[in-house]
Amino acid sequence: MAAGRSLPRYMEKKLTDTAKPNRGKAYLVGAGPGDPGLITVRGLEILKKAEVVIYDYLAGEKLLKYVPEDAEFIYAGKKGGVKHTHTQEEINEMLIDRVRSGKRVVRLKGGDPFIFGRGGEELEELVKAGLSFEAVPGVTSASAAATFAGVPITHRRYTSSVAFITGHEDPDKESSNIAWDKISTGVGTLVFYMGIKNLESITANLMKHGRDPKTPVAVVRWASRPNQKSVVGTLDTIAEIVRTNDIKPPALTIVGEVVKLRDTINWYEQRPLFGKRIVVTRTREQASDLVALLEENGANCLEFATISIHPPDSWDELDNSLQRLGDFQWVVFTSINAIHAFFGRLYAKGMDTRALATCKIAAVGKVTDDCLRAYGLISDLLPEKFTAEGLAQAFEKMDVGGQAILIPRALKAREVLPARLGKAGARVTIVPVYQNKRPEGMHETLRAKLANKDVDIVTFTSSSTVTNFIEMIGVKGPRELQELMSGIKIAAIGPVTGRTIEENGLKVDIQPQTYTIPDLVDAIAKDARSS
Repeated sequence: MAAGRSLPRYMEKKLTDTAKPNRGKAYLVGAGPGDPGLITVRGLEILKKAEVVIYDYLAGEKLLKYVPEDAEFIYAGKKGGVKHTHTQEEINEMLIDRVRSGKRVVRLKGGDPFIFGRGGEELEELVKAGLSFEAVPGVTSASAAATFAGVPITHRRYTSSVAFITGHEDPDKESSNIAWDKISTGVGTLVFYMGIKNLESITANLMKHGRDPKTPVAVVRWASRPNQKSVVGTLDTIAEIVRTNDIKPPALTIVGEVVKLRDTINWYEQRPLFGKRIVVTRTREQASDLVALLEENGANCLEFATISIHPPDSWDELDNSLQRLGDFQWVVFTSINAIHAFFGRLYAKGMDTRALATCKIAAVGKVTDDCLRAYGLISDLLPEKFTAEGLAQAFEKMDVGGQAILIPRALKAREVLPARLGKAGARVTIVPVYQNKRPEGMHETLRAKLANKDVDIVTFTSSSTVTNFIEMIGVKGPRELQELMSGIKIAAIGPVTGRTIEENGLKVDIQPQTYTIPDLVDAIAKDARSS
């Protein structure tokens, strides 16, 4: 090549690409105050692509379910008065090492990482190491604690200024970094982070420097979470109120006249199920809708799956039926589990819903019907009562004599529907498309919570959840079961589940008139309002 001539642009790019740069990057993400719904859209997008997550004590653990399962999870929590899992220096080293190795590393911190979160310090170390990073803000705990306690931290009638202050100073040190003489009367609303241990010192300093002892104060623990707890007092009484109510960290303290508005706009703690501890016994795959509705009403849910869904030991029976779907006049679905399993296998065999073109479809209830619609099918038959008995009664009003009916269902299920269809003259084919098994884990934890009465309500959505629950908690007989469940309300989705509960010596306290998950939650909320 002649001297002084440069390479063509496309050749320059090709040569540059041979030297592969380090694709590693750190993402400092604010997790918000604890409610997983309060993370930013950008923060959630990053979590879903993470290869390493280094998370804190205050970062909501429910957010970790969005992280790929093959990611590396590192707990780096810090609690006051407790030995840290990792020092700050070790955390910095882990960040740098994993980014250098080419990983997408998420540093997940509670609240906003730039507000008393040492986020700036961690990014400084990444800058020194010459590594790439991005910072994503989060909902700060101060804003969340005030909002979820019904306190606007600014308000035109009360104040136009607010200050965020650390309450973590050593009260015995000779001088404070906080200008008490200026903030005590110079700022309308004061929010103290991490100040429970020093609350008496904080209030004394404020009063000493001119703040009215009768200034309203709110202390909020675990803001935005189902176990949130708030207490209200004044500067001269709040320390004693906190001690009496056993308020421990993590908690924030809000000082100012705006606290008076809590009596008017305290929305979060007024929800019908606020503080109620409710056990959900549905499968992990199905629990989310019930949990979401209960939590929206304020409940603190404990997920204790009593059923785990597994494929049948053999697909032969279903495969045979799929090959001759044209022989059936009806296909009947009695659960969404059966629907998902049936269509999963249908697609795996290279078929689609067109294979059902000559069949009519029946669903046991609205939820099942809605699930079928997601697969592009509309039920031809939906009973008035969403039970197997109700569906059998709907068929009995028709002439099904001699008709072939396919029922894809669990390996073990109630025989009411096929028996009554057979009696009506139908030719019924039952094929197992899944089987229920009892999952492992959490048995001792749940039993201890029941024994200690740390549970208010247990929900059951099928007879199998009842029988599996009783077997899994390991009671020796009806009397022990009754003692364990005494004082704990039982909610059943419908009469079939209710009968199973009563057959085991227990009483159904809550049961909706319509047998759906939303109606069950409404019934639980109605019961809570009236009690």
